[in-house]
Amino acid sequence: MRAPYGTWNSPITAESITRNVTAVTEATVDPTTSIVYHIEGRPSEAGRNVLVESRTGRDVPGRDWDVRTGVYEYGGAPATVYNGQVYFSNIKDNRVYKVDAKGGTPEPVTPEKPIYRYAQICVHPSKTNLLVSVFEDHTIDEPSKVVNTICLINTDTKTVSNIITGSDFYAFPIFSPDGTKLAWQQWSNPHMPWEESQILIADVSLGGTFKLSNVTTIAAETNVSFSWLSWASEGTLLFISDKSGFSNPWRYDVSTKKSSPIFPEPVEEDFSNVMWSMGYFPYAVVDQQGKNGVFAAWRDGRNILYLVNLENGSRQELASPYVTVESMRTVSREKNQVVFIGGRVDEFQAVVQCTVTLGTSASPEATFETLNPPGEVPFSKDLISVPEGKTLDSSGQPLHVIFYPPYNPDYEGSSVEGEKPPCVLNVHGGPTGMAFQNLQSKIQYFTTRGWAWLDVNYGGSFGYGRAYRDRLNGQWGPLDTEDCITAARLLATDPYNYIDSQRTVIRGSSSGGLTVLTSVSLSSNLDAFAAATSLYGVADLVSLMAETHKFEAHYMQVPGTPEEQEAILKSRSPVNFADKIRKPVLFLHGDADRVVPLDQAQKMHDNIINAGGTAELKIYPGEGHGFRQEANQKDALERELDFYERYLELKK
Repeated sequence: MRAPYGTWNSPITAESITRNVTAVTEATVDPTTSIVYHIEGRPSEAGRNVLVESRTGRDVPGRDWDVRTGVYEYGGAPATVYNGQVYFSNIKDNRVYKVDAKGGTPEPVTPEKPIYRYAQICVHPSKTNLLVSVFEDHTIDEPSKVVNTICLINTDTKTVSNIITGSDFYAFPIFSPDGTKLAWQQWSNPHMPWEESQILIADVSLGGTFKLSNVTTIAAETNVSFSWLSWASEGTLLFISDKSGFSNPWRYDVSTKKSSPIFPEPVEEDFSNVMWSMGYFPYAVVDQQGKNGVFAAWRDGRNILYLVNLENGSRQELASPYVTVESMRTVSREKNQVVFIGGRVDEFQAVVQCTVTLGTSASPEATFETLNPPGEVPFSKDLISVPEGKTLDSSGQPLHVIFYPPYNPDYEGSSVEGEKPPCVLNVHGGPTGMAFQNLQSKIQYFTTRGWAWLDVNYGGSFGYGRAYRDRLNGQWGPLDTEDCITAARLLATDPYNYIDSQRTVIRGSSSGGLTVLTSVSLSSNLDAFAAATSLYGVADLVSLMAETHKFEAHYMQVPGTPEEQEAILKSRSPVNFADKIRKPVLFLHGDADRVVPLDQAQKMHDNIINAGGTAELKIYPGEGHGFRQEANQKDALERELDFYERYLELKK
């Protein structure tokens, strides 16, 4: 069968891909029992997060709880399990609760103060009533007045006390295996954790009261990131640093008190994500001696797995079908097992246990077992358009993209001679984020209807080294926008000729929304895209700098005096140039968004209408930065497709 591109009939409906679909986001392991758990997001249950025992599928705790944290607004790492006890943050009241992993009624172990938030809880290995946690105090709920520390939680007395203060942000407080040391990461404004951060270590004394002494900075350098901490043994602390220009593994030797890279020579691959969520983790130790680790690295926009010798720095690639690997944890050093959240091009993300064969073999092998069945794909795998990673030449600079051709086995192509397909160009958030290649239903929703889909990992995206990521410094808005326009132009012309340049639309979420709005109001080609959709996107950089949360308060910083900075931000804010917009724009936004407040979309929408342009706005009550509820996810997807079909006149 043949029909014009963009008009194909598809069995993939918005309802089918949002109904009863769960998102597996993090894995955690009880180190004393090797039982694996994971966090599961459930749109059908008002978007709540659930801690699940992975093998059995049993919820821990029950239906009345939402296992999530709002630390740094993006959260992550809301729960930990130790010696059969679960400690978790409940987003409904922000308290930490304790419950037996086998079941029972959760018991609060922190004060009843919703202004307090907790994440990355770590249990002392012998004094298990003592927990350390990243702590966020919203007593004065203004970005500059929010206070972050590392706190001590005493579950017997249900008290909380600050033990590490002075920096703006903290992450990864972890006890050594014997509990005599505590290590952590810290950083301060104006830096993000992947731009410049430090690692410190201290001695722990428990005589009478908890006390830290001999606080020592073990990794710190201007414009260098040190993060992702884990103990390989009593004497070795592992972490990741981008000192070489790529994030590579490092170690700290407790006896010599020296930090050094693990690889003899830098490897030009990133061995970590940037830390937008504290639940990501890129490696795990896999043997009893702490001499070997499994690491996830990025190559050509996909994750690969390495077995790394932590002593001599040798590495061997492990054959793996997973294109995304997140939240890796040790399961059993005796059995050489780790677990991670793995995504494939034809399956949803799932909890995957990896067993590595160690020994003298020149080619170690890894076997994989899915602990929780991945959510059932609500359509035939025969419908899947497989991603194609490409590196384009943009005036001598690399530009990384992922292309999905239109595909539906019921159609052989277009019935219109010489027709090229319409295309959705998607701009990821962050902006220091990345477009991944694991199965995403929304992409297949479009490709099975005869659309092409183009993800652009513009300059600033992680996974391609620090130099590529740093291209965006001081250029957020102009650079990412021009990269997207260039990507669309290149794929519409020789030697590719993949898409119709006159029927390419642009969509983006969060910071990607700024790229979208800039492309139609401030770019070098205001006609590059036929229509645009901003999902909870940025429109006014000046007000965002004043309103956004503490974690990102300095992220959009540009050079100059305060007056010069404000002038630059005004000149890059699409809200001030709505009269330049010639294309229809759709806004989708939640009214409870604390990262990008609703007034960003409201003002931009109103300015376009007042200037005589075309804009539509849909507000989702109760939704924050992203849509968690099933009904809203369904409506947003259907509304977006309808918007394009109307303005491109695909269906008459």
